[in-house]
Amino acid sequence: MAAQALDPLSKLVTVFGGSGFLGRHVVRALARRGYRIRVAVRRPDLAGHLQPLGRVGQIHAVQANLRFKNSVEAAVQGADAVINLVGIMQETGRQRFDAVQAFGARAVAQATAGAGASLVHVSALGADPKSASLYARTKAAGEEAVFTTVPEAIVFRPSVVFGPEDAFFNRFAALARMLPVIPLVGADTRFQPVFAGDVAEAIARAVDGTVADGRVYELGGPQVRSLREILDYILKVTGRSRLVLPLSFGLGRAQAAVLETLDKLTFGLMPDEFVLTRDQVTLLRTDNVVSDVAIAEGRTLEGLGIQPEAVEAIVPTYLWRFRERGQFEQTHLA
Repeated sequence: MAAQALDPLSKLVTVFGGSGFLGRHVVRALARRGYRIRVAVRRPDLAGHLQPLGRVGQIHAVQANLRFKNSVEAAVQGADAVINLVGIMQETGRQRFDAVQAFGARAVAQATAGAGASLVHVSALGADPKSASLYARTKAAGEEAVFTTVPEAIVFRPSVVFGPEDAFFNRFAALARMLPVIPLVGADTRFQPVFAGDVAEAIARAVDGTVADGRVYELGGPQVRSLREILDYILKVTGRSRLVLPLSFGLGRAQAAVLETLDKLTFGLMPDEFVLTRDQVTLLRTDNVVSDVAIAEGRTLEGLGIQPEAVEAIVPTYLWRFRERGQFEQTHLA
């Protein structure tokens, strides 16, 4: 059965991680529907960019840290729906996979159950308790904690998410601008990039109550491409000609070990574009695409009545800044 529909004009939605890349798209989708939104983040002072997305007083930021249950419970108090978007791609300082993606997910679920609210949890394609990747295992642990605590929760597993502020297409475009040769591990690994706006729409519909609850939905775009194909497309969009050097997974892990060491020696000051971890290399051993089972059961964007945007429709609108002459560079994309 679908989750109980909320009246946007009178209901409060708490969004954990609402100031991040995906978060701003989710907040925008909720604001357009008229929901009151409480954005729970570690640094509320850095969430001011969300205010223009809604009416005066509609969006309010509060301090919360998933490692501290009291702050999570306070952020959820009085909410009718809760959305958890928090996740990390690498461990830094106290931000550990287990603390954020397993313990944190459990803390949000327990607080949500205590408040009697509905719960939407965003995980990731590839979440697997048997994975060799700690990232994937903790994502799976987070899902288990969510369903154990709130059986009627809705879980979304997106593939790599793209949009103007993404850390995927922008990252490779930045590397192509800086490096004459691009080493690439996992060149044949397949991805199904999904637009952040489409993921946000699915989440908003879940809050509306039009998405069947107690299920896991796999979200991907209309195209499946290998990492090498994605990089070739980025080079085409940005008008760059670069030598791509495919690396074996063994060499990729060695490269990642060196980069991890350099990142620690520089106290995390190394540019994000150059950071690569051994756990990320492990993730690249597995395709990141929507499963046939999810397609057959309608647990996809299309199954929710959302026609996903293609990479070609969105990516060129923000990668132009990586061209040699920026927006004035004419690049043939046909």
